[in-house]
Amino acid sequence: MTLDGGLRRVAALTREPEFRRGIADMAGMSVGVGAWGLVTGVAMVKSGMPPGVAVLMSLLVYAGSAQLVVVPLMAAGSPLWVVWLTACCVNLRFVIFSTMWRGYFGGFNRLRRCLIGYFSGDVVFVLFQQRFPELRPRPEQLPYFIGATAINWCSWQLMSILGIVLANVVPVHWGLGFAGVLALLGVLLSMLSDRIAWLAAGVAGAAAVAAFALPLRLNILVGIAAAVAVGLVLEAAFPRHSRIRG
Repeated sequence: MTLDGGLRRVAALTREPEFRRGIADMAGMSVGVGAWGLVTGVAMVKSGMPPGVAVLMSLLVYAGSAQLVVVPLMAAGSPLWVVWLTACCVNLRFVIFSTMWRGYFGGFNRLRRCLIGYFSGDVVFVLFQQRFPELRPRPEQLPYFIGATAINWCSWQLMSILGIVLANVVPVHWGLGFAGVLALLGVLLSMLSDRIAWLAAGVAGAAAVAAFALPLRLNILVGIAAAVAVGLVLEAAFPRHSRIRG
């Protein structure tokens, strides 16, 4: 594809109504995403990670919750297997997301599916599901996805890199860790769309608190495992279509 052809495709995309709607829907969530990114950027540098490595992690990993969870583990010198296992468990939800994305974008080639997987996120997934509740491909879905993910990715990366750059001048007493918790809570609450999600979240919190005494922050893994188990059992007992009809 020539540069001129690429520019024409971008221009045509920006004229798509669903592209603009994706931007508008995501814009309201970008403040929380940006705060989350800022906190993550500061946390990575405060943990002792070199700024260059932190920027690379932000661009390549692009998984805020996993980054926030593993950074304290890395700073505490936890074994590599604990770091990897924790990150994998935190990101298990993306396996579920991918099964849903397949219903919309399964006909795309492997490269495009991989790009969709990289750019997709929790908030984007929730907004997309609300906009297109029927699990079937439609032409306007990709423009909406691109619009929403463009705002999400830019909000995250700009604020994450800003946090990395300013980490050494941000006073600890500002309590950015608490701000990060608030940002995560905002994202979490936007995803609790039904009783099963609320129950799984409650079980995760209760299990993590009950297992707080475990070393190496393994209580996080316990909470995740409990939530996944409860969610899978309830999803099997009460499928989505039956809940919608009810």
